Parts: sequence; C-alpha cells; structure tokens
Amino acid sequence: MKRLITIFLLLLLSLVVAACAPALRQSEGVMPIEAPIAKEVVADESVFGAPPAEPVSGFASPEEVIERLVIRNANLTIVVTDPSQSVEDISQMAQEMGGFVVSSNIYQTTFHDTVQAFRASITIRVPAEHLDEALSQIKGDALEVRNENISGQDVTQEYTDLKSQLRNLEAAEEELLEIMEASTEAEHVLDVFEHLRQVRREIEITKGRIQYYEESSRLSAISVEIIPDVAARPLQIGRWQPEGTAKAALEALINALQLLGDAAIWGMICVVPIGLILGLPAFFVVRTIRRSRKMGAEDSKATE
Repeated sequence: MKRLITIFLLLLLSLVVAACAPALRQSEGVMPIEAPIAKEVVADESVFGAPPAEPVSGFASPEEVIERLVIRNANLTIVVTDPSQSVEDISQMAQEMGGFVVSSNIYQTTFHDTVQAFRASITIRVPAEHLDEALSQIKGDALEVRNENISGQDVTQEYTDLKSQLRNLEAAEEELLEIMEASTEAEHVLDVFEHLRQVRREIEITKGRIQYYEESSRLSAISVEIIPDVAARPLQIGRWQPEGTAKAALEALINALQLLGDAAIWGMICVVPIGLILGLPAFFVVRTIRRSRKMGAEDSKATE
C-alpha cells in the first residue's frame, strides 16, 4: 500500500516539473518567440518620395474650385437731352472697352400728342469684366434712369455636358473612320459614311453651341432704350401741357408770318409789275375821259 502511494506521488511530481519547465527556461534567459507586433510602416522619402498629404481618391477634393461659366446681360431705359449724341457716345465707349455695337436705331416719334422728337435704341457687347463700368458710365451721362435690369445665367452644367458630348462624338468619328477604312464592301462603306456624316454634323452643331456659350460669357450684352427729355419734364395740369401748347402756338405764328412774307414777296415780284402794266393805260384813259367831260361842261356854260 505504501509502495503504491509512493509511485503515485512520483508521477504527480513529474507532472508538476513538466508543467513548470517553460517558466524555468525563461528564468534561465531563454525567451520564447513572440508574434511580431503590427507597427505603422513609414516609407523612406528618399526612395518613394514624399507621402501624399491627403488620401488619394477618384473624386475631386472639396477645396478644388470649379470655374463657373456665367452669362451676364443688362437692359437700361434712360432719358437724355440728345438721343443721337448718346448713341455716338455709347458706341465709342464700347469700342474703347474692346467691345462692339450689335445694333442701333434712331427714329422720330411724337410725344404727348403734339411734340415730335427723336428716340433711339442701341445694343452693345463689352467684356464681362467691364460690365459694371459701362453701366456706370451710361447712367452717369443720363438725366434719368427709368429702368435697369441685370441678369445672370449660370451655364456651367450645359457647357460641361457639351464638352463631354463633343469628346464622345469625336471618338465616334475616329471609330467610324477606322471601320470605313477596314470595310471592303461598297454598301457597308456607304452606310458607315452616312453615319459619319451625321456625326460630323452633330460635332459642328456642338462646337457652335460651345462657342456661343464661351462668347456670351466673355462679352456681356447691354441693351439701352434712349428717350429724349421733352421740354425738360413739362408741367402737366390734368392732361394740359402748357409747354406743348406754347410750342404749337409759336409754330402757328411762324407759319402765319411765313405766309405773310410769301404774300409780300409775290406782291413785289409778280402783282406790282402786272398792276403797273395794266393800270397805267387805264389811268391815262380815265384821265382823258374826265378831261373831255370837263371841257364839254365848260363850253356849255360859256354858250349860255
């Protein structure tokens, strides 16, 4: 019995020694192999270059500024003393700013049912960066600004779509050219050529629209309606306008004096000579008859 207990204790002791063997080796200076710890790997700038400041992605960064394409136009209605002179001044201003005159029109019209004066309209194009300067100059030369309207149209999206469409059409044109060169059948070549002609037509249309947007955004249009200052803003009582009536009366007086002057000229040149030609013989005839009668009366008295 004691022998069995001794054997059992020996087995238990051997198991304990086996379990404590790793700890004994560590205490003797033999370290177990550990798994490597993941560390941040820093690339050598001398080999790979400086690392990017921000992660690279397929999208534009928020700080990227997109150039907008905006069409700015303006409409004005002004009152001036001389519309014809204003048209010349505005045309010269547009040329000095690097622009040009699109159209101009000067015509005569009637104001307040009695006064006739000239009215004008002009449309110019100036560089977009000079739009505010041009408007200030036009308004500065006017007596009154009755209407002013400045509009802006953002066509960035349309312009970008047109550029993308143009790239696709040009790529299609190249592919059709390659297909046509590789084709040997006449019917197939004609079919490809017809498609190529349509693609080229769409390319020209797209280029025209792109050019229109570019020119419209680069040059702003200014349309000006020019009204004359009739009688310096005449005083109106109801619908009566004293200045208009005075002008009408003055015109009537001038017409009457003109009529009298014409009559005097006609009398001096035409009537007087005719009167002298016809009147002198008649005068002498009448004078002779009167003398004859007088002499006959004196003879009759002497006889008695």
